[in-house]
Amino acid sequence: MAIQELISKEQIEEKVVELGKQISKDYVGKSLVIVGVLKGSFLFLADLVRHINIPVEIEFLKASSYGSNTVSSGNVKIELDLNKSIEGKHVLLVEDIVDTGLTIKKITEMFQTRGPKSVKLASFLYKKERVEHKVQIDYLAFEIKDHFVIGYGLDLDEKYRELPYVGIYHED
Repeated sequence: MAIQELISKEQIEEKVVELGKQISKDYVGKSLVIVGVLKGSFLFLADLVRHINIPVEIEFLKASSYGSNTVSSGNVKIELDLNKSIEGKHVLLVEDIVDTGLTIKKITEMFQTRGPKSVKLASFLYKKERVEHKVQIDYLAFEIKDHFVIGYGLDLDEKYRELPYVGIYHED
């Protein structure tokens, strides 16, 4: 097993600060609910909200299509839903990675039935090459090639989330 650094801790910090400022500007004077998609987005969400200077509510949702594999199963399971209503509120989904787009498409469709004022997406990573379901990413940190990546919240079978950088995982 080898890990090749793809995105440094410093690059992540710089981009998160930039996104936090933009989100603050875009939502000034609005009621914003930030929904983190667990588990992968937890570090990105935590760092992001530290750089958002407007009041926010935070909720979590757990969805999975990977299990312990390095490729998506194609089936999305909602394992944990929101505790509060999003009706009449602006919602910002925070996702760790958009690759096929299936998970975020399913979540967005589910949220649209709940009557929010708006639903936007902030994604830490985006694999354009893998997209099968087009989704609108409103706030994107990094676009990457089609590698299996770990670190900064992203895992392989619940391991490597603690890495302060994003690395490409190689099975050698």
